[in-house]
Order: sequence, then structure tokens, then C-alpha cells
Amino acid sequence: MKNDYTIVDNNLYSDYNYLYEVLDYALEHEKVKNAIFSVVFVSDDEIHEMNKKYRQTDRITDVISFAFEDNQDIMYNDIRMLGDIYICIPQMKRQANILGHSEKRELSFLAVHGLLHLLGYDHMTQEDEKKMFALQELILDGKNIKR
Repeated sequence: MKNDYTIVDNNLYSDYNYLYEVLDYALEHEKVKNAIFSVVFVSDDEIHEMNKKYRQTDRITDVISFAFEDNQDIMYNDIRMLGDIYICIPQMKRQANILGHSEKRELSFLAVHGLLHLLGYDHMTQEDEKKMFALQELILDGKNIKR
């Protein structure tokens, strides 16, 4: 089985077909096989509520990942159940504008960032942040998605 994932746009964003190539490349780069996960586009209100409920942070954020592999028992028939990535489309658009790069770049960055969290990467320490962000840039550069 190859990797299987779904992008649920919730009618919030329609120009994301490139994201499949970006995610496929990231999975290949990280040598991930037989994995299932989802990417869900959400509104400001939805991500604000998730951030408040699950992270005890009362504000809008850009991406939240829920990694199922935090529990090692989530594996069925040699298939890795990675989890879910929620991307706030209005926040993505604001950040692209503030940072002065394309929405394609920002959405790709957030999707890769979320996927790396599902794969166990984190940025709680400066050293981990440096490693994770360098990996994100390497993946995006590999797909020629520049700032």
C-alpha cells in the first residue's frame, strides 16, 4: 500500500492541487510508507476553538496537528495512522500577505509543518526548532517553493 491521505477543503480554498505533490515529496523524503492522514482546511472560529480546547491557548493559530502515533497502538495491518492536520485558511492568507510571499508558499509550509509534527518532529527547544525548520525548508526547496 502506498500512502493515503485526504485534503478536505470545506469550501474555504480551492487552489491547492499542488499540495498533493508537496506532501508526496515530504513523505518520500522522510521515507514514510503505508501511512494514512488527513489535512482539513478550517475557519478562524474553528481553529480558535481547537486551540482553546486542546492547547489551552485562547487565540487563532495557523496549523494544529493531532498525531495519532503519540499512542504507539494505532497501527493496523502494517498501516501507520498518522493523524490529522488542521490548517486555518484565513490565517494562512494573512500570514502570506504579512510575510510577502505567495499563498502557495504559505499553505505548503503549513502542510509540511503539520506533517512533520505527525511524524514526531517538534520545536519545543531551540535545537529541535532549528532542525525542524531546516527540514521544512529542504522539503519546500526540493519542490522549488521559494519565499
